[in-house]
Amino acid sequence: MSKKAIVVLAEGFEEIEAITPIDILRRAGVDVIVVGLEAISIRGAHDVIVNADARLDDIDFMPDAIVFPGGSLGAKNLARSNKLKDLIIVMNAEGRLIAAICAAPALLLAPLGILDGKQATCYPSMEEEFSAFVQPVDEQVVQDENIITSKGPGTSAAFALRIAEDLLGTEKAEAVRRAMLLP
Repeated sequence: MSKKAIVVLAEGFEEIEAITPIDILRRAGVDVIVVGLEAISIRGAHDVIVNADARLDDIDFMPDAIVFPGGSLGAKNLARSNKLKDLIIVMNAEGRLIAAICAAPALLLAPLGILDGKQATCYPSMEEEFSAFVQPVDEQVVQDENIITSKGPGTSAAFALRIAEDLLGTEKAEAVRRAMLLP
């Protein structure tokens, strides 16, 4: 049975941090559903418009993984959704994979307390948003239990490959990395 992941986009999302995981996870064989927080057509931080497969209100299943791109405005917009926050809390309680990059770990996950007691990373200037209970780590990608965090646009491929590895195993992630000629 195929693994299902949703990538949630809100106005102001960082485009490379959204498209790279969508692409790499689909190449790996993950059933990826692009979800607009409130709309189907979502404008990114650099005016790239992405059409989602569904809106958050349309999702009627529990995904194996949920992925959040950053972009300061995009992450702030994600954090305004109580429905999304409730979904994150349930997924975390069930040990499902939660992945966030750039501003999203600091602005979306940290305020929910799910990073407390864990190692995490984010865009360097956003670390001040972490509580004293989060252990910041200066690495491109950090996984602590079911939470994967990453620094920013330049780490998007490594972030996506870590998600693929968690969902499908090292061999599959490595095959995708080699096929894409990634370092």
